[in-house]
Amino acid sequence: MANPAKRSALIFGSSLRVPVFALALCALVMIAMQPAQAQTFMVLHTFTGGGDGGEPRAGLTMDRAGNFYGTTYAGGHTGGACGAGGCGTVFKLSHQGTGWVLFPLYTFLGNDANDGAAPWGRVIFGPDGNLYGTTTAGGGLGCGGTSPGCGTVYKLQPPASACHTSLCPWTETVIHRFSQLGGVSAGAYPVGEVVFDQSGNLYGTTNGGGTRGAGTVYELTPSNGTWAAQVLHSFDYSDGENPYDGLTFDAQGNLYGTASGAAFQLAHSGSGWVENVLYSFQTIVSYAGVIFDSSGNLYGGTTWDSGYTGGAAYELSPSGSGWIENTLYSFPSDGNGGVGPAASLVFDAAANLYGTTFADPGSGCSGGYGCGTVFKLSPNPDGTWTNTFLYQFTGGTDGANPYSNVTFGLDSNLYGTASAAGGSGCESGCGVVWQITP
Repeated sequence: MANPAKRSALIFGSSLRVPVFALALCALVMIAMQPAQAQTFMVLHTFTGGGDGGEPRAGLTMDRAGNFYGTTYAGGHTGGACGAGGCGTVFKLSHQGTGWVLFPLYTFLGNDANDGAAPWGRVIFGPDGNLYGTTTAGGGLGCGGTSPGCGTVYKLQPPASACHTSLCPWTETVIHRFSQLGGVSAGAYPVGEVVFDQSGNLYGTTNGGGTRGAGTVYELTPSNGTWAAQVLHSFDYSDGENPYDGLTFDAQGNLYGTASGAAFQLAHSGSGWVENVLYSFQTIVSYAGVIFDSSGNLYGGTTWDSGYTGGAAYELSPSGSGWIENTLYSFPSDGNGGVGPAASLVFDAAANLYGTTFADPGSGCSGGYGCGTVFKLSPNPDGTWTNTFLYQFTGGTDGANPYSNVTFGLDSNLYGTASAAGGSGCESGCGVVWQITP
């Protein structure tokens, strides 16, 4: 694994760089369930970097039947603009018998076909039952230099008629291509997932582009089969920079999210939107978005502090005309620094918080960092929180470096992905899908 701080500078720094696709092609497909630790941790699928994809950076989305859907940053189609590493895939993971089987739904083709490439964010179901997501690159429109495109927003539709085999592909439609050509400042490199409002409009963030190159918040409005794009806000560094995760709505229809250095709100104001900085963090990078509890408090995680030495889980509570920050837990800075959450947290019914850390604690993976964890934060009667590491990745067949959020299955088990290790191939292994029984 490369030094996480250096990796972030390639993609998410204030001077954005294009994602790198030159990853080694893996050859062997394995679809398996593998016990890992005291029968509570299980690998459901080990990616190969081939047709099944490789390096999953996002968490999973579950349908009503308990199937999971996800993306891989690499693998799939190779050659041309995709390089040897592939442009990424969308997959479905279904429970069959005593195991799980992965079905590739779509393989991205990159700029060779004006298609997207390198999906990082999670797919979500839209009100029409189709899957929607983003790719960080591709789209056929340049971002200057040798860029492989500025990224896309796409829709995936299931086959119109019943599929009688396990290999029926879904149909992809690119509903928006980001571009910085000709001085256009609509944003570039969308990393996080999208979210729908009640009217069927889509919202998301871009990690770059905008008037200052620090990223944007955008809206896509459907109209007669097309989607009109509008930039709701361009970050200018004073209010945060390079947003990584997606957005969340409150009951009034206002949007909330994070950019490196700040948590923000976009509130309706007349026919437009006004940004309010809720809290400024003394951190270098904040990947994870925010979620609400039932009382209107926000919860999230910071990935690194100002010294690249760990991150924290926090609560933001409204107080008067502002918001108060309460650090729930500071993740240890073992090894070469440690890293906090890189994805949004999730509550269970008992108000416990769950999430992952990308490289914390310890120093067992390359670069001197730990291989990452799955954690649970439990509230105490005195207002403090207790952390329990449910699993610590070893960088072996169990995987390493989860960027993933945690998803609860119908069986109340926890599910997610790890972006590296698991097997041979790719840059540092091609990653896994895992399950934890609490």
